[in-house]
Amino acid sequence: MKINTGGCLCRAIRDEFQRDADEVLHCHCQSCRRQTSSPVATFAMVTAVLRFTQGQPKEYSSSPGVWRSFCPDCGSPIAYRSDRRPELIDLYVGTLDDPGSVQAWCHVQTSEQLPWFEMLDSLPRFSGSRRGATPVRYGPRKSVG
Repeated sequence: MKINTGGCLCRAIRDEFQRDADEVLHCHCQSCRRQTSSPVATFAMVTAVLRFTQGQPKEYSSSPGVWRSFCPDCGSPIAYRSDRRPELIDLYVGTLDDPGSVQAWCHVQTSEQLPWFEMLDSLPRFSGSRRGATPVRYGPRKSVG
């Protein structure tokens, strides 16, 4: 079984999980954008088997039932978890030692997508969460003008 490893920028936090990610998605919501200071956040959703092998991230509640973790030394965002899905941890793909080893499956929260940002892939786009939803489209928005 494959062991995936990762950690923060300063390497004070190191983690691993033994298996492939359950899902990988691009999230366009404002909270994720603010957490990562980027126009989109890419998560690898892993069953809560993530193990910290070095250091411990600091965690805070960003909204009721939602926790976000980060390195207390360098500030790198590490993960997101929610009371709605206690069996899953959303690990930021940028923290993986080999982020190219995972492939995104879809885009979520595209109703909050920045107007000037687009990813040129053919993945399904969901207006909100993808759970039980139908994609609003496949691929990028049509350009205007």
